[in-house]
Amino acid sequence: MSDAFRRGVDRLSSDSKKWHLNPPDVLPLGLADMDFPSSDAVIQALVSRARHGVLGYPTDPSELRDVIVDRMRTRYSWQISRADILFLPCIDVGLSLACHGMSSRRRTLVICPPVYHSIRDLPGETGMEAIEVPLLHDRSEQYALDMPRLGEALAHGPAILVLCNPHNPVGRVFTVDELEDLARLCLANDVLVCSDEIHCDLVFDGRRHVPLAALEPELAARMVTLMSPSKGFNLSGLRFGFAIVQDPDLRRQVQEAHRGLVAGGNVMGYAAALAAYRDSDEWLVAALSTLERNRDALSEYVRNELRPMTMCPVEGTYLAWLDCRRISVPGNAHAFFLNQARVALSNGADFGPGGDGFVRLNFACTPDTLELALGRMKEALART
Repeated sequence: MSDAFRRGVDRLSSDSKKWHLNPPDVLPLGLADMDFPSSDAVIQALVSRARHGVLGYPTDPSELRDVIVDRMRTRYSWQISRADILFLPCIDVGLSLACHGMSSRRRTLVICPPVYHSIRDLPGETGMEAIEVPLLHDRSEQYALDMPRLGEALAHGPAILVLCNPHNPVGRVFTVDELEDLARLCLANDVLVCSDEIHCDLVFDGRRHVPLAALEPELAARMVTLMSPSKGFNLSGLRFGFAIVQDPDLRRQVQEAHRGLVAGGNVMGYAAALAAYRDSDEWLVAALSTLERNRDALSEYVRNELRPMTMCPVEGTYLAWLDCRRISVPGNAHAFFLNQARVALSNGADFGPGGDGFVRLNFACTPDTLELALGRMKEALART
């Protein structure tokens, strides 16, 4: 492990939102960014761009388009064109724009909770009717899409399905078989799909992320796929993402949805994204190795020291979904660990139905920070 991943950086004395949401004695393992410095290539690109001295309106980032097209082809066997890419301020904005753009012929949103809060918020933001089809959760702590209930929901009428893959917060990376089944349901029921794939760079154990749109050209013509280097390369503060929309008419609808409301990316976001995708894959490999070790250490600690708490298998993302329903603590687990252990986690209830009694833990931190947080949690439980 390199020093950068072992020691991290001091974020408490920076402008980090994650480290300032709570008092300084609280260890923050909630908000989803990494405590690791970005790659040297990204930092050098930002410094170089700043030293130019003029930060005016950027032109279309032609080289970045080429790099993204090549990345989709080489990593996912997905052939897209330069014109298919729409640059965005961030994925949260992209989710809203995509659904607004699709909504002219669709008044229903189908989502699968527990799921990332920005997806949960979409019905309220768009004025659309929500149909929630909770994920299945079995005794192995594994989650899966509820295909029979999804089929019923999608047959209800023309709808938009919002998919999250890799899934936040449960950590699933859906298999080709699962995605093919989902594609068949969508095509059979005239469904449009918005797929949040922001964690696509963060998959473990030799798995391969598969974009849903890459599986079926007919479905790709009915999809908006959202991606960004922000999670995989720790660039969230630069507010940058992109949509891939292969159908020209649908792409035009999404573009019209943000006309006069938001611009595309920003000059520093473009520079960082290019350096990340073009020059930082070696950094990403090292980051994934560190995250896998943290995940494995966390899983072992929960299994041996925090029983009867359990941890769902983490196939992707750097977010662990911890089942606290069988531990005996006053109030909810999120408040208990914040107040009694001084460890800030994400409250599972914020992710919708199926989230009560769970917490989400971000293990993209130094091993020492993770060890300290887990020790505090163990001690707090011992005092109950």
